[in-house]
Amino acid sequence: MASLGNAVWTGQIRLSLVSLPVKLYAATQSRAKLAFHQVHEPSRKRVRYEKVVPGIGPVDKDEILRGYEYEKGRYVLLSDEEVNDIKLDAKKTLELVQFVDHCEIDPIYFDRPYFVVPDGELAEDAFRVVRDALRRSRKVGLGQIVVRGREYIAALEPCGKGMLLETLRFDEELRRSDAYFESIADTKSDKDLVALAEELIERQAGPFEPESFTDRYSKALEQLVKAKIKGREAVSLESEETTSDQGGEVVDLMQALKKSLGDKKGGTTKRSSKSKASGRSKSTSSRKRSGKAA
Repeated sequence: MASLGNAVWTGQIRLSLVSLPVKLYAATQSRAKLAFHQVHEPSRKRVRYEKVVPGIGPVDKDEILRGYEYEKGRYVLLSDEEVNDIKLDAKKTLELVQFVDHCEIDPIYFDRPYFVVPDGELAEDAFRVVRDALRRSRKVGLGQIVVRGREYIAALEPCGKGMLLETLRFDEELRRSDAYFESIADTKSDKDLVALAEELIERQAGPFEPESFTDRYSKALEQLVKAKIKGREAVSLESEETTSDQGGEVVDLMQALKKSLGDKKGGTTKRSSKSKASGRSKSTSSRKRSGKAA
């Protein structure tokens, strides 16, 4: 069995009187990317940072406490032990208190995904029962959980043979969209223009293939670093040429849409009906989330 690494959270999921011992593992990983340091150009030495107190100088890490400034210059001091001693049931228990449809949760609330696996063979039977019940009911279980010292809303759902837990942001963490969208006019779009745009979308529709997207910026940055190491001129990687005019002139939307459709006719063929059918079957089985503004 492949090494799973360290569990992010170990505890139990509780459904009424049923408790499932589980472990959570991060479902994502940081992309491999170049790490840069700040360097003093004249000396070519790395810039270091020290924690200092005015009038005292550098201080030891063990002498530092957490401080909350409740008045100007006045602090309440908390040690790590005091913070860790806060008793919260959610620290080791995720109690499922509500069940909702997949589409009820707006995408803006989702924060980070974790794989959920049973903790030990004795937990597997109850684990499978809850997983299958969620799958058949097409519901997501909601509760609250503390991960790495911070509390989240948690959404639990089936994922293959296991389950997936996604942490959600609290409502007060979200900015309201009204202020950002208030300058957008309520005028209805031209039906012909919408039809052309819709046709353009349909021609490029298909199943989601995440592997077809690559991190072009990181690749260009790596090539730049490699070129400088070898003493060559820095490589300039231009972005792909666009077919639209970039001269700041007013764009004729109808003409641009027609030209886009014409380019698609000449450059690419329509996806086969089989491909579209598979795309539809995938999309209907995947999560359907609403697009309402927070």
